[in-house]
Amino acid sequence: MNKNGPVIVIEDDADDQEMLNKVFKNLNYQNEILYFFDGQEALDYLNTTDRLPFLILSDINMPKLNGFELRNKLKTDADLQIKCIPYLFFSTALNQKSVIEAYSMSAQGFFVKQNSMAELEKTISVIMQYWKKCAAPNDF
Repeated sequence: MNKNGPVIVIEDDADDQEMLNKVFKNLNYQNEILYFFDGQEALDYLNTTDRLPFLILSDINMPKLNGFELRNKLKTDADLQIKCIPYLFFSTALNQKSVIEAYSMSAQGFFVKQNSMAELEKTISVIMQYWKKCAAPNDF
């Protein structure tokens, strides 16, 4: 995990991307925020970049490659798995089945997209603060 690396946001809704963009600007983190509209775009990026992302915030329901399919590919790819990139689901699809499936895939979190800017900002702040303080195997 590279605490100064980019935050990968996989979100197919342009309005949600814009709202998240405002939140990250308000919180003033120095990490670059990279947006992808589907899991396949993110996977292509992760397979071709030399940059080590800080974390991945992924929606579940997306075209081409959904969040669960992407998580599975990252978890089973030895080259990507060794990078220790935290994978967090960030979705409105809150139900027991989705949460169980996320954690069965070793996701590091499942967060609900908040409707208000203030609540969304609190959630993103908690996520960023936690992972900024967390130790990872590749810190050494």
